[in-house]
Amino acid sequence: MDHPGPKAIPTAENFHHGHELSRATSPGGEPAVVNGESEQKARVRPRTYPYFDYLPYPLEQEHDRQGSLREILKHLYIAVEAGDFSPGAAHWTRELRGWLSLKFDPNRRDRTNLVRLYYELALAPGIDPNVAERFASMFMLLTKRKHYLRPVKDLVLDWNPLYKELKSFVLPTESGLVHSTNLKRNIKTLTKLCAFAQLYFDPCELPAMLDEFLPHYTTSFSEGAFVVAGLINLMLPTSPAPPGREDLQPQRFLPTYFHLWSLVSRSKTFDMTFLDFLSRLARDSLPAAQVSFSEYGIFTRDQSALIFTAILRLLEIPVGQSTSPYSALVDISSGLGIMLDRDSRKHPVAHHIARWVVMSLSPACLDAEDSVLAQLEGLIQAVETFFHPSNSGSWTKTLAQLVYYLADFFVMRWNREQTGEMDVPPERRLTEPLKRRFVLCLRDVIFMGIYAKSSTAMTFSLSTLQSLAYLEPHLILPGALQRIYPSLQGLVEVHRTTSSLRALQVLARVITRTKGYRCHMTTLLGLALPGIDANDLEKSLHALSFIQSACYNIPMADLTQGRDDVNCDMLVLDWIAGEMERMERDGVDIQLNYDTDLPDETEEMILRSSTCNFGDFIISFLGRVFTLLENLPDVSRVRNGSPEENIVNTLPATFMPLLASLSPEYYDIALSKIVDFISNHVIHQARDAMAFICNAVCKVHPEKALKRFIPVLIQAIRTEIDDNGAGSTRTTGTDVLPRDRGLVWNISMLSMCVVHVGDAVLAHRQELFEIAVYMQDKCRGIPTVHISNFIHHLLLNLTGTYTMDYALYEPDVVARGIGPELWSYRQDLQKLTIKWHVPQREELEFAVDLFSNQAESALKHLTGLVNETSSVKRDGSGKDWSDEVTRNLVLLRLILSGISMLFDSQAAAAAAATTTTKDSGPEGQTGSASSGDVEMANGIESSNNNNDDEDEDIDSDASLDSSDEATIRETFSYPAGYPLPERENDPLYVSIHALRERAGHVLHEVHRFLTENQEDDVPCFGALYSAYRSWFIDVGIERSAHVLDRVTRLLAADIHPYKMSGIRKDYPRPLLVRRANVYHLQRLRHNAAPRPRSALDEVLLLDLAESCVSLYTETRRNAQSAGESALRAIWGSRLLVIPPLLRALQRGVKENDHARIKGALYTLLLSSLAKTVGRHWKYAPALIRTFIDASAIDRPSVQKICSSAVFQVMDYGRAMERMAILDRDIVEAIAPPEDVDGGGKDPQAASEIKDEIERKRKSINRKRVVIEKKKADLAEQLVNLARVAHWKIASRAATIVITMGLRFDYIASENLVDLVTMGSIDDHPGLRGMYSQALIALFTMIDVRAICGHDYKKYILGHQTFPSKLQVATKRHEEGWTEAYLAGFAKPEAEYYVDHDFPGWLVWASNMPAYRANVQRDIEYDGVEWKIRTHMGQLFTRDWFSKFFMYLKQEPRDPSADKFRMPCAMMLLYAFELMLRDGLTAASFADVQEEIEAVFEDGSDKHQHRATAEILGALISSVTDSSVEKRTLVWEYAFPIVRKIFTDGLTPENSGYWTTFLHMVLQCRDPRRAWPLVDWLASFRLDMSTNAAFKESSKINLLHQCIIDAGWHFQLEKPIVADFLAHLDHPYKGVREAIGQTLATIWRTRYHESYRDIAALVQAQQDASSVGTYPYQPTEDFTSTLREVFERLEQWRQARPAGQQTPSPYTSGSKTVLLWLDSTLSSHECTQLVPFFPDVFTGQLLHMMDVKEDPELQSLAYHVFRHLPNIPYPAETNSAFIQSLIQIGQTSPSWHQRLRVMINIQIIYFRRLFLLSATDRERLFECIASMLQDPQHEVRAGASATLSGMIRCSPMQLREMMVQRFQQRFTTTLIENPLPKKPRHAARSGLSSVVSSGAGTPTPEHTRLILVRHGAVLGLGALIQAFPYNSPPPRWMPDALTTLSIRAASDPGIVGSSVKSIISEFKKTRQDTWHIDCKAFTQDQLEDLSGVLWKSYFA
Repeated sequence: MDHPGPKAIPTAENFHHGHELSRATSPGGEPAVVNGESEQKARVRPRTYPYFDYLPYPLEQEHDRQGSLREILKHLYIAVEAGDFSPGAAHWTRELRGWLSLKFDPNRRDRTNLVRLYYELALAPGIDPNVAERFASMFMLLTKRKHYLRPVKDLVLDWNPLYKELKSFVLPTESGLVHSTNLKRNIKTLTKLCAFAQLYFDPCELPAMLDEFLPHYTTSFSEGAFVVAGLINLMLPTSPAPPGREDLQPQRFLPTYFHLWSLVSRSKTFDMTFLDFLSRLARDSLPAAQVSFSEYGIFTRDQSALIFTAILRLLEIPVGQSTSPYSALVDISSGLGIMLDRDSRKHPVAHHIARWVVMSLSPACLDAEDSVLAQLEGLIQAVETFFHPSNSGSWTKTLAQLVYYLADFFVMRWNREQTGEMDVPPERRLTEPLKRRFVLCLRDVIFMGIYAKSSTAMTFSLSTLQSLAYLEPHLILPGALQRIYPSLQGLVEVHRTTSSLRALQVLARVITRTKGYRCHMTTLLGLALPGIDANDLEKSLHALSFIQSACYNIPMADLTQGRDDVNCDMLVLDWIAGEMERMERDGVDIQLNYDTDLPDETEEMILRSSTCNFGDFIISFLGRVFTLLENLPDVSRVRNGSPEENIVNTLPATFMPLLASLSPEYYDIALSKIVDFISNHVIHQARDAMAFICNAVCKVHPEKALKRFIPVLIQAIRTEIDDNGAGSTRTTGTDVLPRDRGLVWNISMLSMCVVHVGDAVLAHRQELFEIAVYMQDKCRGIPTVHISNFIHHLLLNLTGTYTMDYALYEPDVVARGIGPELWSYRQDLQKLTIKWHVPQREELEFAVDLFSNQAESALKHLTGLVNETSSVKRDGSGKDWSDEVTRNLVLLRLILSGISMLFDSQAAAAAAATTTTKDSGPEGQTGSASSGDVEMANGIESSNNNNDDEDEDIDSDASLDSSDEATIRETFSYPAGYPLPERENDPLYVSIHALRERAGHVLHEVHRFLTENQEDDVPCFGALYSAYRSWFIDVGIERSAHVLDRVTRLLAADIHPYKMSGIRKDYPRPLLVRRANVYHLQRLRHNAAPRPRSALDEVLLLDLAESCVSLYTETRRNAQSAGESALRAIWGSRLLVIPPLLRALQRGVKENDHARIKGALYTLLLSSLAKTVGRHWKYAPALIRTFIDASAIDRPSVQKICSSAVFQVMDYGRAMERMAILDRDIVEAIAPPEDVDGGGKDPQAASEIKDEIERKRKSINRKRVVIEKKKADLAEQLVNLARVAHWKIASRAATIVITMGLRFDYIASENLVDLVTMGSIDDHPGLRGMYSQALIALFTMIDVRAICGHDYKKYILGHQTFPSKLQVATKRHEEGWTEAYLAGFAKPEAEYYVDHDFPGWLVWASNMPAYRANVQRDIEYDGVEWKIRTHMGQLFTRDWFSKFFMYLKQEPRDPSADKFRMPCAMMLLYAFELMLRDGLTAASFADVQEEIEAVFEDGSDKHQHRATAEILGALISSVTDSSVEKRTLVWEYAFPIVRKIFTDGLTPENSGYWTTFLHMVLQCRDPRRAWPLVDWLASFRLDMSTNAAFKESSKINLLHQCIIDAGWHFQLEKPIVADFLAHLDHPYKGVREAIGQTLATIWRTRYHESYRDIAALVQAQQDASSVGTYPYQPTEDFTSTLREVFERLEQWRQARPAGQQTPSPYTSGSKTVLLWLDSTLSSHECTQLVPFFPDVFTGQLLHMMDVKEDPELQSLAYHVFRHLPNIPYPAETNSAFIQSLIQIGQTSPSWHQRLRVMINIQIIYFRRLFLLSATDRERLFECIASMLQDPQHEVRAGASATLSGMIRCSPMQLREMMVQRFQQRFTTTLIENPLPKKPRHAARSGLSSVVSSGAGTPTPEHTRLILVRHGAVLGLGALIQAFPYNSPPPRWMPDALTTLSIRAASDPGIVGSSVKSIISEFKKTRQDTWHIDCKAFTQDQLEDLSGVLWKSYFA
């Protein structure tokens, strides 16, 4: 992209490709216009909402915004260049986030540079992971939307840095040792980063990525496969390659992906991963014309069928008696691969499925017989019954999600293609017919889904319904109305009513916008009214929501006025009645073709006529609401989130649009009703709800409403106070006295009537002012809070800027008159005219008057109360005084926050402390604050105060503070309509700020007084700190009320029903207006940045700090939360409060004052102070020491705080970042334009920036040196403390010292080394464990440092060199290379060892990592490292080993720890390395040998075994990478011991330890390294003479472990297999199990593909088929072995006499084989057995199930048998397996076998729905139909159930064909085989024979007849039961039922009873819908049916 050359000054004409300019020619100093105005914004799509046009005050210009961005970028550049990542770069990142949140857009070049920079910073080696996390989240914010930067066109990112980071997690063998303490990022962040960065990876890098990933793919060690699949999903670019590159077409690689997928079958993870990946591929290839596209999208038919099969598996739908299609064992072995999983809550699998389907649709699907669309229809029809509410289970949510996402993606794609936002080639665009077919496909299941039982499923279904109705109103609405009308008229159950109301709410918009349907709206509104019902609040909620969404869409105006053709509602009543009759009549096939059948004029007349009822509607609506309110339960009992609370929140939300949509005359009706209601009622519990309603009324027409409300309310208030004495005494508690309720009711109404109603209150200025004064004067107790609230509201109303526009239509539209066309009104976003309230001078004066009056009185009272001059006295017992104080504090807080809009942070920052405080603090502080103030005002001067810190004293405070708290950073503020622009020249401004300052002083005095005299007065303190909080943070915006969050949340909730994917902001007008209001608040909130602190702020902050350590919990909590808020509002406040808190903590620990300790610890370590303290090393050491002391205090509550803070404290000890490695060009790209190679126009500025960078860098380095020295000193002190202290203190000290004392440069001090080495044999078990971990950390640190060449830079880059490691070039292109390579593993000698499982299993890489077989030194140490190691060696004496071994042998404290402990072994491993390799230890090898013998003693106790296993494991592992002599030495000593134990010493108790020992010695190692052991284990042969079963089985288990660890490198299997196969019938169960599993493992690890390179792999897969080659084909050797085994079983079976009870070779051998099969079938290579299913397995398994004498064998065989149909095998015609199932079903002599075969038939039919060939399908159906005639009753019943299941899950066409065929067949059977008439004289009932022989034995002929008839009856029953939920029943069903009732109901015995049960079952499932279903029958048919059942159900 760079084109070097002379520096060009870009002119206007070469700016049209601005984003292609190189860095070298970036604009230097040319005119700003070019740079600012014409460079395009980085958005492909312009903003939908013109935020800047709708604010009521002048805004900044575009170049000011860009100027701020330049400033931010400049500082960001300086910080990054200087290495100041946190707090520097982190702070500017925050500023940038703020800048973007105000909807400002950077231009494309800036955005690209920033994205690159943050990608770089998020992954740069050496940056502290916590800070990098912030950079990562900024990167995600910048790339959040695709239209910011087009992938690949505007930006390409490099995948390598991200891969390198991921690799250290998931391929640790590749990245060598990683030292644990730092350098680790959070894996979740990395996977999230992938999701964002993947779009921008270059598609041409695909081959390179596969080259990198695929060699790691191996299923011999299945972690490899999972990791590679995860990497493919996270990293592979799915964007289409550039047009010329044929070699990168998706179809070139798809066969390979499918092959990789098929290598791990039965894994849910794999299915999800590949669906995710393929669906993204489908999405990204859709717009690319160069990718070929068919009716299967970019896929082929086979691929598509396989994917649908996987989808069917993923839905996990239960089939018959099937087990899950997944095997948990496969997913468990994913190992580290689990880290690469995407969070399934955020990326549900239904989302991937839907994306894959919708992105593969195109018009091609319509013509083709089979296509993605046809397969989707098949899928939905197959699982249709699982949507029914009666059929719910674990699948319900997934299915609901699936249809939801399907509809959602479809709507999104449809809309984006229509608007042209998605640029899809025309022949692929969705068309009308396609849309129609798609909607029809989902329609039926959705109408079931909306009645779901689970609320999540119902919500999903309703959203789907909305999307479908949006796509095709004429297909969805008739059915919806048909279901909704009866349920609203109360004809069906209640839960249907709720669903219908919810459905109406989502459909309201579509109904009002669609011709014809909109005429139903008024009727529906009327029907919804009874839903508002005090007895069913859930229902009321939904009814209100429906009315709300209706009112947002239609004007409530009578359209019949002034028309003579329509003047009443007769017309509409007739029409609706007719329509409802039509819906009743037409049933399910109803079509209301309004668009064609209903003339427009008629429709308009009906619509007009329907609106004349609105007046009645309003009156009855208000009536119902009032009734509801009167019956609400009492407020004090309402829980959060309860329906009562929701009602109170929903009412105002419903009233706002309702009142706004009323025409003036209707509004007047509503107004009078409401005014009457509030003046005649007092309903205490409905107070809030009613007040909200009043507020809505006043907002819509302020003048009208206030004129009615205010006089009434004021009058009522005066009456209450004067006549009823309300509020005259103080009250306790929260309940309002009955006497005061009327007063509180009226005040609440009044206070809600005057908020956000604008300047209409000025008309009532006098009355309002007087009533406020009057009430404050007269009232006491609880009502006063409401009075203060009233004043607060009035002030907010007068001083705020807010929108006052609730109209549904633009003013000019209303002026033209309201007509029917407004029913489908769409607001044009560009043409909004918004009515704002901007405070006028008169309002401001009123506000300031009110404020001064109330504040003066409050301050006067408070001062009086505190000076004890007030009339209310403190008498110690009465609460009057306390009450008065609280009351005035509340008033003060509310009026301060009420007028907060008028406060200005500059004035607030200048408030001085008067001399009332003890001393005013050093002069310098007020000075620095005010100079900070000037800086803020100019906002340009350099932001560092400590510019002159060059010569500061090295140990001064500043050099210890890396927290950056002291600097005041400049912030950007933007105009937000401040009401007093004159500032100091305005008397109002001066007076309110003076009052605020006075308030601050008074608060301080109250604090002083309370702390000294009333420390236990908790309520006063509570009120006081709330006031403090408001005083601090409510400046410029009322932050304490969280206005912005609240308004944003409410808006989001209201918008939610109108969001449609792919359409932007098509909302009702009031919501769009509210969006402008939210934007105004966002600006205000942005301006409320921290302000410099004034002297008064300091005084008050110290007050808070003092109370944070109060004795009273409540007081502490209040002070802490107020303090948190205050600290955020004021710069540099944290350093001020730390010293007093620290002193309090130290004092508390000294005096053992628990309350103070808790307060101080909490405030310092668990709040936002924690970071600051930890970065300021003047305070940190003291805090850490005191923290350690506090740890010893015996009080659970203190301990709880200590233990939650311990990580925070450990963090303090971390080494600071010394160096980060960044790419120069990327950082330079954001450098300020002056700074281009110093050749800019402004060398002055450039050099200033350079100086500043230098200065910063120096100061940071200086700070680091000083602080690191402090840390080292502290570490030494703590080491000495830990030596001598109590174990509790020691354990805390030790945890902290380990992070603080280990450093890369000097590793650790000798003192620390002594501590941890000796500590690991401490007497206290807890300490011992900790020190051992520390010792491991120390050893690793030394090794890591040595491997990184003792160089810090290499360390953070992760460049590690192992002297013993080599890269061996593979001879992959030679014939027979793989065979030769594997053969090498069968010989003990090797020139190099191959420790890793990769490369070569799937493909070979060009070279492979290996290790030299004979090295003297595998790590090169330097002087520092040698010194420490030598010192350590002297501490490892014989005594140390003996003690350590003794502790190993102790019984562990909790039984769960009783296992082989890796950490102990790791630590010993390092100690042995020190001894054997470096010869540095004081103890010699001989000493250790003696100690080991002492440990093992006689081996009688399991703990001896555990200790020995750990020691020997460490000993053997310590010499893996050393010279041959040392290895021989150790092996000669250890091997005999191990062999002896393995031969004789294993017991069930200790075998676990030895298995892990083996694993430790062998895992990830070349088997040849432990050759003696491997060779000895492999030489094991079964000894049939022994009866020590356990010894045999445990040896096999050890061998099994050895094979698992060696994987496909294990080459000694031949003799083992032969031996095992010879003894399959071993008599002992344990041995059999071991043999079975080991055989399975051996065959599993024999398989490998070993393609010579990626190209060969891809080519081979592409040549094979579109889904790649089919893996795990059995070898000839394997086939013959297996057949031979089963032949032997068959011989044994013949030899076993029937009914033999004792075990026989047949039963034993069978069990071994079954265990082997089970192990294989539940693993990923299960498909290698598929060829044997038909002829080898099925028959034999069924025989085994027949051995009744051995239940274990039966259940095992059954278990394996059920595995078979779940095994995925490729699509094939004439499947042999199916053939064999059918054959057994039809011919097997044993009826048990015939019955059991059906289980598998049904499962296989469902699982392979998309893969079965037509002939196979046909055969299965015929087979089951013929089994209906089976002589055995159980088989017939089973066949009936199976048949109904198979029919149910067949796709529509097939289903109808089968039903027709079978119905005909069974009916004919019944007719052709009638029962013979009984001879008349035989009065005997029961089965009378054909020829009555008197004895009553049925003749064969009779039996045959009954069989045949029963079969036919069951067959018809199966057809009927296949559709349990279809309502109304299908057309053919009445005939089938009638046939049954007429032809067979009267049969005696079994046939007749079957008929009865079928018919009664049919009726039972139809109870809900019988009113619809009975219409499908004629009268005669109903009578026939009712004759069958005794009672007439059916009439």
